[in-house]
Amino acid sequence: MTAVRRAAPLLLTVLLLAAWGSVGRAEAAGYRYWSFWERDGARWTYATQGPSTARPADGAVEGFRFAVSEDSGDASRPRGTADFGTICAGTDAVRGKKRVALVVDFGTTADAPSGERPPARRTACAVVSADATSAEALAAVAKPLRYDTNALLCAIAGYPEKGCGEQVTADSGGPADSGPSVGLLAGAGMVAVLAAGAFWQARRRKNA
Repeated sequence: MTAVRRAAPLLLTVLLLAAWGSVGRAEAAGYRYWSFWERDGARWTYATQGPSTARPADGAVEGFRFAVSEDSGDASRPRGTADFGTICAGTDAVRGKKRVALVVDFGTTADAPSGERPPARRTACAVVSADATSAEALAAVAKPLRYDTNALLCAIAGYPEKGCGEQVTADSGGPADSGPSVGLLAGAGMVAVLAAGAFWQARRRKNA
């Protein structure tokens, strides 16, 4: 067996592994979802509870932001004014109820699902029962809400129309593909052709 003939399978293996590695990097993905935030003084902090279990106090400020992010560490915060006095300035206190200031940031066109356009950011002052959850406060001012079977918040005020926490590719913002890409398969085919060519050239020289 010639050196070229021995090298061909090794070359094919190395290039295929490299191709798979490239696909893994190309599909390093984030998730498109609504993140939930609580206002702590002058800054936003990522909520430690979901909106269906969190019970804000009277005078609380909470925010929701739609964006693509890998995890809570790089999640995009709600933008703009987030002051209780400003948001609830025109809403009188009601005995036996509480006021919760809400910031709903629908994100940017870069983070929007294909074919959808994010609505303008909005604020609202929800007046709800004293024991209401954040989800109930949100429902009071931003219907319709949509949840999945695992109670994950999928849509606020009907946005987005479909999808829920889906994984997306980092480069295009499109849904991630769990299988090998067309480019990978084409590349693998080309490597196989080159390896076969090297094998047959070596064989012809041997038989000459």
